Amino acid sequence: MGVGGPQKVFSSVKSFSARGKLLSKKELQTLAESRDLDELVTRIKNTAYADSISKLTTPFTAEKIEVPLRSRLADVHYSLSKSVGGSAVLKAYYLKLLIWNLKLIFKGKVLGIPSEQIEPRINLRAEELIGRRDIIVKALVAKDIEEAASSLASSEFGDEVAKAVALYNEKKDVQVFDIYFEKIFYKQLGAAMKRSGEKDVIPLIRMDMDFFNLLSTLRGKFWGLEEQQILDLIVAYTSTVSRDLIVRLCAMESVADAFSELENTYYKEMIPETKDPIEAISQFERSFEIEMYRTANRTFTKMFSLSNVIGILKLTTYEVRNLSAIAFAVQQKIDPQTTMSKIITLE
Repeated sequence: MGVGGPQKVFSSVKSFSARGKLLSKKELQTLAESRDLDELVTRIKNTAYADSISKLTTPFTAEKIEVPLRSRLADVHYSLSKSVGGSAVLKAYYLKLLIWNLKLIFKGKVLGIPSEQIEPRINLRAEELIGRRDIIVKALVAKDIEEAASSLASSEFGDEVAKAVALYNEKKDVQVFDIYFEKIFYKQLGAAMKRSGEKDVIPLIRMDMDFFNLLSTLRGKFWGLEEQQILDLIVAYTSTVSRDLIVRLCAMESVADAFSELENTYYKEMIPETKDPIEAISQFERSFEIEMYRTANRTFTKMFSLSNVIGILKLTTYEVRNLSAIAFAVQQKIDPQTTMSKIITLE
């Protein structure tokens, strides 16, 4: 479904306006140089996040700071979605906000953290805006991951969560939950892309799909998964990452061999030089994210397009991630230069 004329103009103008409020690299640097969390909160109050952060109570912690930032992200997303009208693509992107909470809940339960300690880290604003608070609360109060998975059985998360719990019990790696919850999001996004009449959003979405498919395949290789288990993670093939390519990657002996196979693809510039599999996957993920950030930024070269809306949602999501990382770094007294080298922004 395409976006109507007046709606397209209105949502595009809103997106350009929101882009004008994004923090520059210099402003992020100033925040990273805060001596402590009190100073950081004072500095955030001079940004577009002032209203969100104003209700925070002392003593501040990085986790407490992250919660209202995510509230603002949900508000921005919801407001833009309303201005566009029933876009299946935006509905799919909204799912990412709900999945963030579910990942936290499942990882917390695996680590044996009590529900009452997980709860303050969760922000239910996204769920409240669309009337889906109950689904998250049921998973939160469940006694273990099996019960939490059972509480989601009748939702769109059901099948994949059951697979995630089974694979976690086999591999004991909490990243399993990241992959399976992300798969739910990317599956919906792939279906939405097929239904969307908006051609200009396809490069953005295709890159998201490729990101998930390649990283899932590389992690699957690292975990020693069978080819069929890896293929089960793949959401939708694209013109840049075909089924044939994924099958070839599955057939490789090691993660290093899989990266060698990627040297003949669209993403050859992102291949890391290190041979250490964990470090290589991590570097590849970062290079890919930087390119996705740049691609989102480039959507603003053309006005009155749904890609402006998706672009600003992606850039705002990265900004919230950056601010959360800065809060954590300030709390841990990490050197600002180290912090700045980890966040994702334009050079």
